[in-house]
This record gives sequence, C-alpha cells and structure tokens, in this order.
Amino acid sequence: MKGFDYLRLGWDQLRRRMVVTALCTMGIAIGSASIIVALSFGESINHYSREQMSYFMKSDEITVRNGYANDANPSDPNAAKPYELTKAKIEIMRSFPHVKAIATYQTLNSFEFDIDSKKGRINNIYATELHTLEAFGYELQQGSASDQENTIILSYGATMGLLDQQLSRTRSLQIQNMSEDRQVSDSWKQQMYLAYPVYQKQIMLIPQIYRPNGAPVSATAIPLRVIGILKKPEGIPDDAIMNMKTAFVSPGLGKRLQETIANMYTSSSGDKSNNGESQKKKTSEYNEVKIKVEQSIHVKEVDDLIKKLKLSTETNIHREEQMQGQLVILRLIFGGIGLFILFVASISIIVAMTMSTYQRRRQIGIMKVLGANLNQIRNMFMTESALLGLLGGGCGILLSYWVIWGINIAVIQFTPQRPGSEAEILFISPWILPVGLFFAVMTGVLSGIYPAVKASRTDALTAIKRD
Repeated sequence: MKGFDYLRLGWDQLRRRMVVTALCTMGIAIGSASIIVALSFGESINHYSREQMSYFMKSDEITVRNGYANDANPSDPNAAKPYELTKAKIEIMRSFPHVKAIATYQTLNSFEFDIDSKKGRINNIYATELHTLEAFGYELQQGSASDQENTIILSYGATMGLLDQQLSRTRSLQIQNMSEDRQVSDSWKQQMYLAYPVYQKQIMLIPQIYRPNGAPVSATAIPLRVIGILKKPEGIPDDAIMNMKTAFVSPGLGKRLQETIANMYTSSSGDKSNNGESQKKKTSEYNEVKIKVEQSIHVKEVDDLIKKLKLSTETNIHREEQMQGQLVILRLIFGGIGLFILFVASISIIVAMTMSTYQRRRQIGIMKVLGANLNQIRNMFMTESALLGLLGGGCGILLSYWVIWGINIAVIQFTPQRPGSEAEILFISPWILPVGLFFAVMTGVLSGIYPAVKASRTDALTAIKRD
C-alpha cells in the first residue's frame, strides 16, 4: 500500500463515523487552542514588557556614579571620601570589551519655556554628548544632533500640551465653576494631546527655582533654539507620552545652566550668600556616566570590570531576569492546562479507535487473508489517528484566533481606550501555530498506537468466523 492509500482509507473511516470524529476533533481542538492561546499570552506579555523595559529600564545600559568605601552613605558628611568618577576612568571604561557607547550625564530638573505666546514644561534636562543619543536608542523625528551653542533637543512629549494664557484661564474657570461636561472635557484632552510645531524655533527657557521656604525665585529666561525633536514612542498611550517631558543639551550648556541657576540663588533678594555658594560648588559637567553594552548578556561582565575601578553601578538586568521568570511561570500554567486538555482528548481518541478496531475486525481479517501484513494494519490505524489529530489541530488554530479576537474585543469594550495605545492587546505569532498543530498531531499519533497494535494482533480466521 502506498501513502495515498493510507490517507484515503483513513479519511473514509473518519467520514463514516462523523459523530465520533466530531467529538474527538473537538477535544483536540480545545487542547491545541489552549496551548496556542497560552503561548500567545506569554508572547504578547513578553513583547509588551520588552517594549516597556527597552524604553524605560534600558536593560542593556549601565549607570556609573561615584563609588563609596564599605557601602558608606553618600549623604553622611563623615563618610569616607568617594572614589570619584574621573575622566581618566571614563577613558579606561571606553576600552572595555562589549562597550558600544559611553556618555556623561548631568540632570537638571523643573523648567518652563515660552514659545509663540504659549507655555510648555520640561521636567528633566539631560546634559550629555548629543552625538551619542542615537547609540543609546533615541531616534530623532526631526532635525539632528549639532555642536552649535545654545541649542536643545526636545522629547515628543515636551511638544504636547502647550497652552496660551487665554485657554489656561478658560480651563481654570471651568474647573472652579464645575461647569464642564463630558464633551468639553474630551475636547480639552484632545487639545492636550496635540504636538505643537517647535522645530527650528527659539524657546525662552525659564528655570523653576524655589527657596527653602517654598517661595519662587525670580528667574531669567534663557533663549535656546530647538534643533531636534525625538521620535514619538510606539505602543505607549498619548497620556503617558505627554508626561515624558524631557530635553537634551550639550555638557557645556548644561554647566552654564547650572551656573545661571546658582547665580539666581545668589542674586535673589533675601537669599543667603552661603546658599548661593553651595549651589555654585555643586556645578559640574556630569554626575553620572551611562554605558551602552552591545547585548544585555554582556552587562554583568562589563559591570564587574567597572566595579574594579571602585565605582558604583546600577543596572536593570535583575529586573529583566525577574520578569522573565514570572513569564515562564505564566506560560507553564497555561501550557499545563492545554496539555491536560490534550491528555483528556487523547483518552477519547484511544477509546474511539479501540471501538473502531472492534467494529472493523471482519475488515481487518479479510485484509490479512488477502495478504496485508502487520505493519500495513498498524500504519492504517496510525494514519487514521494522525488525520484525526491534524483535523483537530486545524480546528484548534481557528478556535484560538476566535478566542484571541474575543479577548481583544472584551478588553477594548470594557477598558477605556487610551489615545495612541495599541488596539490589539494579544496577538498570535506565526511560530506558535506550527507548535500547536504539532501537539495536536502528536496527540493523535500517540493515542493511535495502542489501537493500531491491538488491530494488528487480530486473528483473521477468528474475526471472519465470528462475523
């Protein structure tokens, strides 16, 4: 018998026993669909978590700061002198293996800016080498890094929510009078999500400085030109992007901004001179260094080398490992449920095929009398069970798509959709489908072994005589 003959006989038998075939197919379909959905859950969560980690945590980056002996507290004035992060040590770190890029960072907080009679806000300004932004994963939507003086690169979120004074007063009156309805509120939010064109325009940067008693310090506006806008992050809702108000300037400009802020403290009426002096002492080109490693698997190796320079390091690799461990547990739980359902389905296949063996004993006897050997009898039943598994696997793929589609619809229906967020919560990767089909076919094949062996051992003369 040829392979086509086995397939034709197996398919003919499945068609004759429609009810049994449908029940067995249903069990395999549910089991394989459970495995596909389980893997899709894990893959979707893994994809989403990696996107968030790559944007927020940067698992392939190392942050380096001054080191302290014996885990001394940096805020303790009696602590031992720190092991400083010097330029010589930075040059040494550049020579470490697997180091892709190094950049110095100085963080300045709380700024406002005026442009075209509109007011915006920047939560953090990072003074760093602007030409390293691309190496650290920052993509520019407009413009490019430049060495020009008095220039700034804004994040996409810093261009959102710019308002003029008239709109701000109108909003304040609505809140005070509690007169806004849902439509007005939604219209206001839509305006806040709009990005204002600031590229190649001049902004007036205003530091937000406060005295120890909470009183604001009168600040002088600093003119800067916007030479770049970072690309809008993908897969992140607009309301989250709107709060990512950051900017990047050169190290030289960052130091001048620090000195300007220190001078404002000093020149402010009623401000203590020693307070201003302490602010001046704090000015420096950088307070930390960030290192981009080629791959996250090399982070620990580079981290160990940095610690030999007696410097303090911070990485997110342990968080990634912890999250991956939780995802593995989640996949095992869902996969275990799917395998249990397939196990139950395999029992039904064994029962159905064994009954088929008993019902077809005359046919088996005649085939043996005509010259069919044991292998041919076994192959006939194994092909039939494999077809049953293949049919159930195909139905399981369709069922899994319906389940994923239903979950997405339910989540979108019962969860308020955030502007800019992905409409598709769960998805099925192409590699998952062959895995689910493989488990379904293997369930059919393994379940057909016992009935096939039992059929091949049927005595031909006894079977013919009894029937």
